[in-house]
Amino acid sequence: MIEVKNLTKKFGAAVILDHINFSVKKGEILGFLGPNGAGKTTTMKIITSFWPASGGDVEIDGIKVSKNSLKTKRKIGYLPETVPLYDDMKVYEYLKFVAEIRGISKDNIRKSIKETGEACGLSKMMRRPIEELSKGYRQRVGLAQAIIHNPDVLILDEPTTGLDPNQIVEIRHLIKKIGQEKTVIFSTHILGEVSAVCDRVIIINNGKIVGEGTPGELIKKAETKEIIYVKIKGPKGEVLNKLREMGNVEKAEIKDKESDDVYGYEIESKHGVDLREHLSMTVMDAGWSILEFNKKSVSLEDVFRELTK
Repeated sequence: MIEVKNLTKKFGAAVILDHINFSVKKGEILGFLGPNGAGKTTTMKIITSFWPASGGDVEIDGIKVSKNSLKTKRKIGYLPETVPLYDDMKVYEYLKFVAEIRGISKDNIRKSIKETGEACGLSKMMRRPIEELSKGYRQRVGLAQAIIHNPDVLILDEPTTGLDPNQIVEIRHLIKKIGQEKTVIFSTHILGEVSAVCDRVIIINNGKIVGEGTPGELIKKAETKEIIYVKIKGPKGEVLNKLREMGNVEKAEIKDKESDDVYGYEIESKHGVDLREHLSMTVMDAGWSILEFNKKSVSLEDVFRELTK
């Protein structure tokens, strides 16, 4: 449904996107993940024809954005980071206004607003002024304007920014529901969003794609190193030196403190090495005590930090 081919964007000498390539299938929710300034919003704006590309191209359902932007725009619903709302309008008036701009026939406008309002949980809010709505409901109105013309593709740029935890869960459920029928690109820098909503993830950093796959696949690739957390009673300087001197240790550092002689340490092994037995013997031979010991599971946050540092 979406093909991004060798996409490049420059502002003067600054390269914002550097020849990126990816595709999104119909019915797939793609998480577009990266730190602030990585190039996420720039990519969204090129896909939606808000900005032109400096090089490469985007195809929506086989149509090149650079050749026929009006036709591709009809296939896209877009929710930018700043929701485009008019506070002096009521919800129904605003959605009617958007429906007219989108070219929905007068005979179908009422039906489209009703169906969209139900899908976005806005049925009871139609006569409310937008200025009176909570942030969560404003996001719902933003989603409603993006899907009112029943687009094939939905582009969401940081849709849960500024929401409280309950509102975030509501918007996540709504996006998953919408994503069952549409192709969705979901841009975020919040890692929890990805596992909760997305089928597949692309991680972008400094304008380049640095990781791609399902959340599970990305985590599995990072699980070649073992990370152990151990709480040891002993002189911290000597303990830390001893841990770093162990064979097959990639990194050892203090993570937390319980008391003057009890510290928590995180130890990372070299690829494929199980440190647990060697670690236990090292600590006991030195006359120290292990108070806590566990193997740390790799998270998507670990993958993200590794790929974007």
